[in-house]
Amino acid sequence: MTSDSYEIYAIKYARLSRRSPDNFIGGDPHDTDMPLNYYVWVVTNSDRTVLVDTGFGQDSATKRNREIVRPVEEGLHALGFDPERIEDVVITHMHYDHAGNLPLFPNSKFHLQDAEMDYATGRCMCHDIMRHAYEADHVVHMVRSVFDQRVMFHDGTAEIAPGIELHHIGGHTKGLQSVRVRTNRGWVVLASDASHFYAHMKQSRAFPIVYNVADMLEGFKTLRKLATSPQHVIPGHDPLVFDRYPVARPGMEDWIVRLDAQPSG
Repeated sequence: MTSDSYEIYAIKYARLSRRSPDNFIGGDPHDTDMPLNYYVWVVTNSDRTVLVDTGFGQDSATKRNREIVRPVEEGLHALGFDPERIEDVVITHMHYDHAGNLPLFPNSKFHLQDAEMDYATGRCMCHDIMRHAYEADHVVHMVRSVFDQRVMFHDGTAEIAPGIELHHIGGHTKGLQSVRVRTNRGWVVLASDASHFYAHMKQSRAFPIVYNVADMLEGFKTLRKLATSPQHVIPGHDPLVFDRYPVARPGMEDWIVRLDAQPSG
């Protein structure tokens, strides 16, 4: 594998039972079971390892009635990565399920969009409906990291290493960014919450937690343009990811899958 081509792993660390009407603006007439998986992603090769998002811990799980299936750190250790030795962490946005667990990474530099910090610390947080998915302690930790010179801010598109790009999408939050990664099968795009489920992209429908609906819908087009094919876009919470991609290693069934491998469908 060349220095600008990567393996990608999706680690499932939590889940939430949910019905499909709760996952779309305007509801869903089918009213089927449509649970959320919660993931963090590892992008790695022989030269570097980048973590995408940090997940949440038991405190947030208890507060928000989510089920931790295996803690984030357990998944990282299972793959052979020490959280304290990871140098670069991309925070796609600062919602509790993507920017908790920050103390697990005391030596990391956090990559964040300017617009996301502006959003998470600005006037929009005066409204309960806008701040509901944020945790003040997570935001404060990120602010302290700024003063500790551990945050790398980005404004739009940026290459943080050869073969790893950040792209500001917006929509779900003001500063949401997705991650484009070069692999042996082409450009894979970790959408994060630019598309929670495959169904959002396929049906051009919006998840109900949203800063700007128009930006969210336009973001689906951007994701497709960035990826080698629509099959190279990985949604942020869809359990179907585990149906389509192979288990990373024996014994990691329903826990860790490999996204740089060819999907089954």
